[in-house]
Amino acid sequence: MSEQRPKLQNDPDAHDTDAAEPPCNEHDAFAPRNTRIAHSYDPARLLLIGPAWVGDMVMAQVLLQVLRRRWPRLQVDVLAPPASIPIAERMLEVRRAMPLCIDHGQLGLRLRRRTAAELRAQNYDWSICLPNSFKSALIPYWAHIPTRTGFSGADRRLLLNDRRRLNKKKLLRTVDRFVALGLPLRLPQPTQLPAPRLQVNRAALATTLQRLGISPPQRPLVALAPGAEYGPAKRWPVHHWSTLAQALIERGYAVWIFGSPKDAEITRAIAAAVPETLDLGGRTTLLEALDLLSLAPLTVSNDSGLMHVAGAVGSRVIALYGSTPLSMTPPLSAGAQALRIDLPCSPCGKRECPLRHHRCMEDLRPEYVLRQIFGI
Repeated sequence: MSEQRPKLQNDPDAHDTDAAEPPCNEHDAFAPRNTRIAHSYDPARLLLIGPAWVGDMVMAQVLLQVLRRRWPRLQVDVLAPPASIPIAERMLEVRRAMPLCIDHGQLGLRLRRRTAAELRAQNYDWSICLPNSFKSALIPYWAHIPTRTGFSGADRRLLLNDRRRLNKKKLLRTVDRFVALGLPLRLPQPTQLPAPRLQVNRAALATTLQRLGISPPQRPLVALAPGAEYGPAKRWPVHHWSTLAQALIERGYAVWIFGSPKDAEITRAIAAAVPETLDLGGRTTLLEALDLLSLAPLTVSNDSGLMHVAGAVGSRVIALYGSTPLSMTPPLSAGAQALRIDLPCSPCGKRECPLRHHRCMEDLRPEYVLRQIFGI
């Protein structure tokens, strides 16, 4: 059988550079006369109903950059589940980040009604609902927000009065879908989008380093993010991570391993195989991990929330893809690279490998990643 070599995905048109701006004709398209929302006024206060996934929340920041270009004084509040709300706290465009503490899968009608009543006093004139669920559109409706934007479906006809049709073939990427909700109807998507940007809190970073009893690395730092909340099919095998970590240590790099408490078993296994690494799995909050990742010039990650976070704080990202389609949630930071194996069964989109061989990740060997790091 011939060797399957990884495909390197690094399309410069897919990831904007920091200073890139839309072409003039596209920027002019944001003029008030062309937008349904601004026929009679410019929106002053926006309530963004944010996603639950950390990576999706990072991508939502691109939408906020696009909105801020059009309405520089627009005040933005974000309402989202507690798991992703820390990301909103580090967005320059966000005035308030408010957690909605309802367990996953719960409707929580009483809390949603109470939250809507409290938000009514904020006099929002626009809301954008990024999740496509019925329950996510309830609060803007009950809060009496005049313009309520979101994609059609999920029986939301009465809840949303600015309904958009989702063309999944035209809007392949999640970030494009988010941005489309902030654009005037019948306007084309921008050919370029800004990369996500999150703010690093240097004082908090110093506090975190002190709490963990570590110093800023004296050698070039590579961050490893071996977890993936969605499921094991998205995770590169532990033995590959261990091989990569050992190779980096031997070449004089410092290696820190990041992950949530759910990833701690994986990070411990890698650290046990390569004791010179620093295991941070389960030892940091999401915000602490965000600040720490800013110290790493390079991050190697599965397709996960930390992949998007690392890129948004300036780390160069090498992303490892297997079961998930690269076309939907690619790394968006400038210079990011994605590696995947071209197999007939991949991407399957499953949480666990349905064929039980996990070749999409097993065959993506550490030497392929090392070639991208060192350019050999």
